[in-house]
Amino acid sequence: MNGLPQADMKGDALDPVARLTALGGADMKRVEALLADRMASETDIIAKVARYLVEAGGKRIRPLITVASARMLGYEGDGHISLAASVEFIHSATLLHDDVVDDSDLRRGKTPANQVWSNPHSVLVGDFLFARAFMMMVDAGSMPALKVLSRAAAVIAEGEVRQLAAVRDIAVSRQAYMGIIEAKTAELFAAAAQVSPILAGAGPELETAMETYGRELGLAFQLVDDALDYGGIAVDLGKNTGDDFREGKITLPLALAIEAADAEERAFFERTISRLDQTDADFETAVALLNKHGALDATLQAARGHARRAVEALDAAPKNDWSDALAALAEFVVERAY
Repeated sequence: MNGLPQADMKGDALDPVARLTALGGADMKRVEALLADRMASETDIIAKVARYLVEAGGKRIRPLITVASARMLGYEGDGHISLAASVEFIHSATLLHDDVVDDSDLRRGKTPANQVWSNPHSVLVGDFLFARAFMMMVDAGSMPALKVLSRAAAVIAEGEVRQLAAVRDIAVSRQAYMGIIEAKTAELFAAAAQVSPILAGAGPELETAMETYGRELGLAFQLVDDALDYGGIAVDLGKNTGDDFREGKITLPLALAIEAADAEERAFFERTISRLDQTDADFETAVALLNKHGALDATLQAARGHARRAVEALDAAPKNDWSDALAALAEFVVERAY
């Protein structure tokens, strides 16, 4: 598998995520049933808040990776269902916590849970989902897989704290930012892919290859998200464009533009990002500066490089419909909505 696959995107039925979902349909129905069961609580508000976010959907890319990786390797047990559900609950918990930190107006196309209920509700229900995720990890019956996912949960939290510390700091370098997203985003993708070869007893070479696939895919996914925030369509993204800029959040496009900025442009970024002193016209100015310095193109090019490395990691995997679908997923990640 050299280079990115050219996936046929002519219709929804051939969308790489739809293709992967169709392949894993039976398993994903079991994952969805388990999610619904484990969201249940005698405290009604917990179930309401959890359902509000989890049932809003999303493409379920992370649990799909766990399911597809397991089937690709010929795994015939049930442990991948519990682990896939755990991955989705970890992701959902971080989204609930992110909503409190970011104070955004849109999440998965809906008003964030913290605005429907409150910040304390979102934090505490996020904690509940983390706890449920760990219970399902135990259900899978694999201590090595439990170690991978529990480590991922800790690394993700560290990444979120590092990102919070970097807000409004225009001195953050591209290298520092890449370290943040490797922890905040790519770690869960990596863990989602790594646990399946552990369950399947596939050996260290395949475990490393799948961990690399997930990590590189996660980096590509986040970098495209960064670029889309400066040029995507909100209805397609399920979130507002420009949120990163308005929150003073440093992402790769912004870091690259700041690195290339002249004195006048740097003063603009100091005002709008460091001091968060913004006018309605400033976002358009920021987009123009990012385009002037090629920051958006450079970010997307970096994303393509990570996606290509994800595909190359699959060279170590068996060649079948599952590995083909996982390779096509990399194309979807870098070509979506821009």
